Amino acid sequence: MRKPNKLVALIFAILASIAMLLPTSAYAAKGTNNDNGSITINNAEPEHTYNAYQVLVLESYDTEAGAYSYKANEDWADWLAKQTQYVSIDGQGYVTWKEGADVAAFAKAALAHATEAKIAAKATKTADSATVSFTGLNLGYYLVDTTVGTLCSLNTTTPNVTMVEKNEVPPVEKKVQEDSDQQWGDTSTAEIGDTVPFQTTITANKGAQNYVLHDAMSAGLTLNPESVTVAGLTKGADATSGDYHVVTSGLQDGCTFEIIFHQSYLDTINAETTITVNYTAVLNENAVIAGDGNTNMTRLEYGDGHKTVWDDTKTYTYKVDVVKTDGDNKVLDGAEFKLYDAETGGNEIPLVKVSDGVYRFAKDGEQAVGTITTVNGQLEIKGFDANTTYWLEETKAPEGYNKLAGRVQIAIKNANLDATVDGGIWQNGGVHIINNTGSELPSTGGIGTAIFYALGGALVLGAIVFLSRKRVK
Repeated sequence: MRKPNKLVALIFAILASIAMLLPTSAYAAKGTNNDNGSITINNAEPEHTYNAYQVLVLESYDTEAGAYSYKANEDWADWLAKQTQYVSIDGQGYVTWKEGADVAAFAKAALAHATEAKIAAKATKTADSATVSFTGLNLGYYLVDTTVGTLCSLNTTTPNVTMVEKNEVPPVEKKVQEDSDQQWGDTSTAEIGDTVPFQTTITANKGAQNYVLHDAMSAGLTLNPESVTVAGLTKGADATSGDYHVVTSGLQDGCTFEIIFHQSYLDTINAETTITVNYTAVLNENAVIAGDGNTNMTRLEYGDGHKTVWDDTKTYTYKVDVVKTDGDNKVLDGAEFKLYDAETGGNEIPLVKVSDGVYRFAKDGEQAVGTITTVNGQLEIKGFDANTTYWLEETKAPEGYNKLAGRVQIAIKNANLDATVDGGIWQNGGVHIINNTGSELPSTGGIGTAIFYALGGALVLGAIVFLSRKRVK
């Protein structure tokens, strides 16, 4: 499993309005606004942008007396007048915070308004180190937004404030289920035609924004579109219904599907929450045999268009080489077989012809061949699951050779069963099947027919001689 990368999340810090109720300075201060405010952000994320929005202007303050005089910033005045659940504004335009109002909800609404109304930030900086500093700020009530997703505030009781970027990024983890033991892990094995379960978990935090889960499958996997579900959430037909919707067509980024989480759902997350996504895919005829396996990749897009790195799983399938020879290991052609899942009885395994001498496991609904036939004494069968056992039954032996009395075992582990044939001679590996032949059986009893053939020939010869002499006379 890959280590989770940092993911954009909007983490709301308690805004400075709380200071109007409870002083938080370590010492008393008072004064008027002289544009000497500063914000220092520690643990900043390099290459991410930080924006400071001044929602309120602080005219004057006295921390000892607990007195603060706020008015709306001109860009925010009309919007603030409508936010009566959070603030009250008197006849002179002074703003006070309503006791018990939801600070986090106010911060989220303020940021949404800033985006929608295209309100310019009072200050903007892109981090080039772990520290970002804004200086020379007009004192007030500030909201700090970052492309990492954290919201901060300026403590207006003291003009200089230090904040810490939380960087609490929900991890994204992808797993695939192994059919032999039902365990979830980074790899699995399967037969061609099997349905393979996948699972992705996102650990989301309060303030999650713009979550889109991207999933890409390699050519050997076929998604079952209706299988995509998010545990405990309601799937919508589009962005107007449910908690999320799934897109499987028209994607331009090479993804197989995308899950778009609706902001109305993300806004309900108030604590660490595990989002579990389940879906299945069929291992198909294009499956990579052994080697690099068949890949399923997932990543999360979040916030301001940022993306995590891909986390992936691998599903493997295997092939078996079958070589038919005589007792001297010379290949024999013309043998025909069927594949079963038991030494006697059992179920015939449907196979599809890929090319001469090459077959694979059939998917549901595919027309299977009756028997599989060797070419140059060899067969290749693709699509075996690991740690499985099958049995080959010979239905037709090469001409002049005895048909096998019983089925031949094929035991697959976690690798191909590859055979080496050189110059028509089996060297090693694979499933080696030997046919025997006997010499011509001897005739039984009496003198047989040979004596009659010899006697007849003598009589004919005598007649020819007699007639020749008679003509001469």
